[in-house]
Amino acid sequence: MNDQKRHEYALNKLGQIDSEAAKKLIDSMQDISPDLARYAIDFPFGEIFTRPGLDLKSRELINVAALTALGNAVTQLKFHINGALNVGCTRTEITETIIQMAIYSGFPSALNGMMAAKEVFKMQDSED
Repeated sequence: MNDQKRHEYALNKLGQIDSEAAKKLIDSMQDISPDLARYAIDFPFGEIFTRPGLDLKSRELINVAALTALGNAVTQLKFHINGALNVGCTRTEITETIIQMAIYSGFPSALNGMMAAKEVFKMQDSED
């Protein structure tokens, strides 16, 4: 697949999760590293997210789990919690995923993850 086709696939897949995310990321990195923004879009969303075998809901819950476990990527965690909601995950599925991470990554990362979820839920409630 050529670079332009991969980029188109990536933007399409990312648009299914959050229609404004690519523009926000590209804009935020334009003055320092537009290449990094494109890499952060094209590889995960053009190569990994487009693979068969897992649906988008599953991929988003996996991202919530991994980012919760990392414990140091709150911006990305909030993005993927919002994305999980956008692709049909329930708040219960998200909070249960975060609770599950307490076993593997500890209570501090699970508590931080839950606070991120709380912020995203509150933000979505205020938009309704």
